[in-house]
Amino acid sequence: MKHPSLYKDQQVVVIGLARSGVSVAKIFHKLGAIVTVNDMKERHLSPEADELVALGVSVICGSHPADLIDANTALVVKNPGIPYTSAPVKQAVELGIEVVTEVEVAYLLSPAPIIGITGSNGKTTTTTWLGELLEAAGLNPIVAGNIGTPLCEAAQTATSEDWIVAELSSFQLKGTTEFKPRISMLLNVVETHLDYHGGMEDYVASKAKLFANQTPEDTAILNADDPVCRKLMHAGTIRARILPFSTTKELTYGLCVIPPFPADLTEPVGDVKRQIVWRDEQGESHTIIPVDEVGLPGRHNTANALAAIAACIAAGARIETLIEPLRRFRGVEHRLEFVRNHNDIAYYNNSKATNGTATIIALRSFQGRRIVLIAGGLDRGSDYMELLPHFRDQVKAVVALGETRGKIAEVARRAGLTTIKVVEPVEDAESTLQLAVREAAALAEPGDTVLLSPACASWDMFKSYEERGRIFKESAHNL
Repeated sequence: MKHPSLYKDQQVVVIGLARSGVSVAKIFHKLGAIVTVNDMKERHLSPEADELVALGVSVICGSHPADLIDANTALVVKNPGIPYTSAPVKQAVELGIEVVTEVEVAYLLSPAPIIGITGSNGKTTTTTWLGELLEAAGLNPIVAGNIGTPLCEAAQTATSEDWIVAELSSFQLKGTTEFKPRISMLLNVVETHLDYHGGMEDYVASKAKLFANQTPEDTAILNADDPVCRKLMHAGTIRARILPFSTTKELTYGLCVIPPFPADLTEPVGDVKRQIVWRDEQGESHTIIPVDEVGLPGRHNTANALAAIAACIAAGARIETLIEPLRRFRGVEHRLEFVRNHNDIAYYNNSKATNGTATIIALRSFQGRRIVLIAGGLDRGSDYMELLPHFRDQVKAVVALGETRGKIAEVARRAGLTTIKVVEPVEDAESTLQLAVREAAALAEPGDTVLLSPACASWDMFKSYEERGRIFKESAHNL
């Protein structure tokens, strides 16, 4: 894609409103492009359109008109969630018109270097944590992207003295061509979003676009414990300086845990004191903080901390400035979020667990506790059998809801669980989840944990995982 200023007097079509679509449309309008914004939602359901219409931008709601894209269209900027099978996107591709996401536009506009963070699990926690670490180090972070603030908004307010810390999804990265972060980070890759990508090959390739344009002056941070990350590290296609991190290997260079955690993911036996250690280019070891002093518990959060520290070091932060924010960070809403203790039963909201691996990670964080698990949601074709051994070892009861309730219940039965509640839909999604919480509370005993960790996306019942999590928390507080 050429610089946005070069589209003056040319036709730019923005597909999908929401906050990022409005931001992109305003930028191109300000730069003199002829902008048309299109959204499938009806006009009365698209309040974001009002601001654009007031500026004189053409907004079409309720359908994708057949003549939306034509040979005179210079560029299409699409909302990341809109699939490439969508009619106007397919038409643009067939006509040879470039289709990008907001990430590409923001990169070309930003005077600030970008830290791009992606992965199947842990993106938001790591992005938020990294923002706090950089703030403590005095490096002026602007946290944006998939986490909330649109990247285009961040790009317009940033200066060359700032760092844009961007959480990026595979949907966003797939629509990039020139995007080049100064520091890139791939946390992990597990099977998810295959309904959008059509298979793991496209999913991995979309994630790997994060590294495509980097040079040896840039840094690529990868998880040496993850098979896909290791394959990318050794493929010879990443030109950036590779900075690895690991919780299970003692690295000669990179961020690691010493002594390492067992590679088979079992919890350590006995009182093992582990340290987070930075091994620099000269092979010198720098002990940063004991693992048990890190603010977020769990091995997966130790990995997130390693990745965030690696990015800080690559950005030039002094290690001593990172210790206090590593200790005080308490996590992000909807990610193993403690809700309340009621009748000596703990309630945790992990609504962001939208795949089986995220739920497995959550269950491991509660080893030794009896868990009543609320799970289920959008059916993307998985059989969820990866959950079976964890159901057998850690879960005392399952409350299943959503489109996948039958599949989740079947896994629980195969795991040998005898306490399984299948919640059929009632008058609305909120009432259904409220009922599930009441069922879970009735099954729990003092000392137990009731955990919402769905292993599924929320869109069969809710607008977002945030809405699902909020309703769970309200339901727990209203018991």
